[in-house]
Amino acid sequence: MSVIEGHGERMTCPEDKAEESNCGSCHDQPRAHRVAFQEKQDGENLWDTFELLQIDLGCESSTDQCTGNPSCCSKNVLRKQRHWEKIVLAKKSKRKHERERRKARRAEEKGAAALQLSKRELKAIAKERLLEAKETGPWLCVDLSMTHHMSQKEISRLAAQIRRLYGSNKKAQEPFWLYLTGCVKSSPIHEACVRMNDGFANYLMDVTPESYLDLFPLEKIVYLTPDAENALEGVDPQKVYVLGGLVDESIQKKLTFQRAQEEQLQTARLPIHEYMVKNINVKNYHSTTLTINQVFDALLTFHETKSWVEALKAAVSPGKGYIFQDITL
Repeated sequence: MSVIEGHGERMTCPEDKAEESNCGSCHDQPRAHRVAFQEKQDGENLWDTFELLQIDLGCESSTDQCTGNPSCCSKNVLRKQRHWEKIVLAKKSKRKHERERRKARRAEEKGAAALQLSKRELKAIAKERLLEAKETGPWLCVDLSMTHHMSQKEISRLAAQIRRLYGSNKKAQEPFWLYLTGCVKSSPIHEACVRMNDGFANYLMDVTPESYLDLFPLEKIVYLTPDAENALEGVDPQKVYVLGGLVDESIQKKLTFQRAQEEQLQTARLPIHEYMVKNINVKNYHSTTLTINQVFDALLTFHETKSWVEALKAAVSPGKGYIFQDITL
């Protein structure tokens, strides 16, 4: 190839250009082949990549199908699933049992509340029992005609005993009908009863200034006194039992017994000596004298239980110095 120098430029002959073009075509042919091969190779790589993506997607879908299908799952997964189902069922059963238990408890409380009576109903029942005792007996009379023997302190104590006596009778299943005889209005004992007993004027009992001797036949009267010789054997509904309204701190012996003898009345005492013996104690104190409410508690208990042991347990306190015999326990 000849080169003509001119004007600092490289000149090429036409032959050289033809040759160069031919050579260039020779040189471009392998390059084009390489580009085509590279494009083919790149295309194949892209296709392979796409196929791999399809394979991954297929694997994921197959995994999902395995999760939904128990046959494809492992034994460990199935075991955990069954264990969880047992826990859920146990919780449901426990909640159901708790609901049923609460429902049963509410029903029981509702039934118990239905059995409870109101104060008005209880008051009506007590009134009915007391009025029935007024008609059929037994009757108990507290003789207040001896209050002139007592001091003001003793009168106040007697009024308190009357309150307790009436309270026990009102609550009893088989009450007595009560009388307060020799109770004159404006007398010290009447004023003490009104002052110390709320609602005294509304007590369901007869309060009268008359004597029990004017109200009842003598043959029906039994005067209860600790000095009587005969022990009381039972409570007769046809009898009227009289208690001397007396609080004797000065210990005037046999006052009620002497009065009963003067009026030629039948007398009786509680059977303390028949069921109890003296207890050895430091003070060597023994007494069969009881308050009117204690004597009444014995009568009331025996009337309901027909047991003198139970009656004396309710009436005779340990401070009296008496205990039950072994044969009666």
